[in-house]
Amino acid sequence: MNPLVLIIDDEKQIRRLLRVALEAENYRVLEAETGQQGLTEIANRKPDAVLLDLGLPDFDGLTILKRLREWSEAPVIVLTVRDDEEAKVAALDAGADDYVTKPFSTPELLARLRAAQRKTRPLEEVSVFRQGDLVVDLTAHVVLRAGSEVKLTATEYALLRLFVRHAGRVLTHRHILREIWGPKSEEHRQYLRVYLTHLRRKIESDGAPRLIQTEPGIGYRLVTSGG
Repeated sequence: MNPLVLIIDDEKQIRRLLRVALEAENYRVLEAETGQQGLTEIANRKPDAVLLDLGLPDFDGLTILKRLREWSEAPVIVLTVRDDEEAKVAALDAGADDYVTKPFSTPELLARLRAAQRKTRPLEEVSVFRQGDLVVDLTAHVVLRAGSEVKLTATEYALLRLFVRHAGRVLTHRHILREIWGPKSEEHRQYLRVYLTHLRRKIESDGAPRLIQTEPGIGYRLVTSGG
């Protein structure tokens, strides 16, 4: 059965635009114009992904996001007119998988939706990650670039493993630091910059597009094929 996407947005024109774009890509579509209606639809219909506007008439989108994350792991892409870093970081830290700023490019939104859906596959299905000449085998703990084994330190491997497990998703600085170095390291971004420089040097080919992309002021994303 085709994937089911729930749009939670109070703007009728936006919902119509998204419905046309999604149905053209063979998605099934549900609509909700309030946060409460959206939560009800998620509970009853269990969509495969959610497109969530932050500016809702009844609840702030972050409140909805935090509520649904208490019982749902459905991928959520936040739609926002707020172009400031603070709003985006808040949404990602509250459990969003990605964000798209309005007005948005429909092809970009669809690509980010595909990437968010890939993240939800069971770990055993994504135990081997391939992108370009990089192969990461999480089961065998082996990293290959152009067929040759890449020697990583324990911290570098933990960092790469975190990116692979959330491939396509934006990870905030705070989230990465907390996962790799613990909750008391959230402000020490210099740790992350240093290790990421070393990791990139080892896994990325000279002249090739970056595998680990920087989201300025927010965090990083491991790119995936087709998204």
